[in-house]
Amino acid sequence: MPRVLNTNDPRVVRTRQLILQAFVSLLNKNDFNDITISDITKQATVNRATFYAHFADKYALLEALLADTFMEYIHNHVHSDADFSKRTLKSIIFALCDYHTESSNRIAKHYGSAASVVEENIKTQLEQHMSRMLGQKYPVQDPTVNLVITMTCWAFYGITYRWNSQGRKEPPEDLAERAVSIVLTDGASMLHQAILVER
Repeated sequence: MPRVLNTNDPRVVRTRQLILQAFVSLLNKNDFNDITISDITKQATVNRATFYAHFADKYALLEALLADTFMEYIHNHVHSDADFSKRTLKSIIFALCDYHTESSNRIAKHYGSAASVVEENIKTQLEQHMSRMLGQKYPVQDPTVNLVITMTCWAFYGITYRWNSQGRKEPPEDLAERAVSIVLTDGASMLHQAILVER
């Protein structure tokens, strides 16, 4: 388990950055699952004890690289007191597009294997954020409200992940318009029609 470090110490900051940079370099050559702690320490020119002083394992390192910065993208696009609206949902799509774009640019060759590890963390952060927004109008303890939050967050994550992996062929603005419309109205209507046809 990492010991408590003085994060204001320039040497600590520099060492942490060396480890992160080494990890990014390795992710551009290797699948996340194939990277070992030894690979990371060798690339960063630090010993194992130093690595473990900063990170519990390579999963914690990946969380620090990708998941820990996720809410910065949300805060850059969604105002802190934003309510639950179509405009806010579009802003969340923009944030996810930026997150996937910038994260995959950092580790272009093997983003898929890395993203799958932190996906649950990202969805959880997104659900918590949406719960705070919906909590202004609805009881978030309600199972139905919770289901709506989960469905929306997972849909938005999946839509933007697929958009990124397929080459970002449409502007985020167009994607957001389509995605929000599908989730809020068109998708439910399509499913309803399909059920009627099936009967």
